[in-house]
Amino acid sequence: MTVIQTDNAPGQFRDRFRIPRGPGGADSLYLVGNSLGAQPITAADAVNAQIERWAQLGVVGHFDGPTPWLEFHRLGIDILAELVGARRHEVVVMNTLTINLHLMMTSFFRPQDQRRRIVMERGAFPSDRYAVVSQLQWHGLDPHKDLAELAPRRDRLLHEEDLEDYLERYGDQVALVLWPGVQYATGQVFDLARIARACRKAGVTLGLDLAHAVGNVPLALHEIGADFAVWCSYKYLNSGPAAVAGCFVHERYRDFAGPRLAGWWGHDEHSRFRMGPDFKPMRGAEGWQISEPPILTLAPLWASLDLFAEAGGIAALRKQSLELTGHLAHRIQECLADRINILTPLEPHRRGCQLSLQVRGGREAGLKLFERLEARGVICDWREPDIIRAAPVPLYNTLDEVDRLVELIDKLLDA
Repeated sequence: MTVIQTDNAPGQFRDRFRIPRGPGGADSLYLVGNSLGAQPITAADAVNAQIERWAQLGVVGHFDGPTPWLEFHRLGIDILAELVGARRHEVVVMNTLTINLHLMMTSFFRPQDQRRRIVMERGAFPSDRYAVVSQLQWHGLDPHKDLAELAPRRDRLLHEEDLEDYLERYGDQVALVLWPGVQYATGQVFDLARIARACRKAGVTLGLDLAHAVGNVPLALHEIGADFAVWCSYKYLNSGPAAVAGCFVHERYRDFAGPRLAGWWGHDEHSRFRMGPDFKPMRGAEGWQISEPPILTLAPLWASLDLFAEAGGIAALRKQSLELTGHLAHRIQECLADRINILTPLEPHRRGCQLSLQVRGGREAGLKLFERLEARGVICDWREPDIIRAAPVPLYNTLDEVDRLVELIDKLLDA
């Protein structure tokens, strides 16, 4: 990965993105990259280039040209591996997040005897819970007994020591911990190295959902020793709605001989086109592939990742992100502390791009504020029961926009 060092301010790449329009045709105040990232200007050209290859080459496009489709899924893999702190062979782009989660649990959730519980956070993103419950049922287990959901404390936050304590007491009954890198509702960033140490001590497999962490905060998946991780790419990675997702499998499973759901794209590429009847998995994460990668949704991902490299990588963007959220938190505490509560932890290592805000007047007052902001071209999002999520993204959001948000909230709450 070639990284260009830069000390530019947040929003340095704003002119490289198409920001959705607000009322009157001006750019909206787009603060929802935690849900769907803005479109890189190069995304359309990247997709159209592959459309044109299809038109000009047809099936030959799989093999000919500078970026044959047989190799296209690897085009930006070095940048992606750098973003998640992994080695190249530990990362693959494929499918969508929950499909990848099922594929990983098929291989790495292997309940035996009393060690059969899955531990996750209470209030996890629903799709994760649906997947976990269905996997337990697939194995003939009872989710009421074999799913342990650790609850937030009174501050509505999860605490790493509570997971450590649970594993200390019940670790011999746990087969898998599934944990987020960033909690989707509160924006809380977790100490994944600490969580990984607790899992290793208890002899428990660790899987991570990095949907809200990848492209947001620095990660070190190889170093901390997570067993597997999954993520989507349409949030902070700006790859477009329902775009292709990603997966990490630690290199200690490079020659994994356990169970997996097999498909021909995960078969050894040197013998794949011999069309043999027996599956021989590729080494590393690519061995979990099922089908040929979707070229047209990979193209905008690679276009976006080029911007990450040009911006100086995740370390440079993280510095700018902390500046944005730090400024937003300061302005809220300065101007709105009696009316707005910040649910997200404010310690730098415990927050990412997202701040989760609560109106002190309660749910109805919060929803009213959200709707008024939306009518004025401020695009955040609402999460039940009472959270407005605002996520200034350093690639395209600015400090001025943070000031505008606070001024609008102040005005609308007084209206």
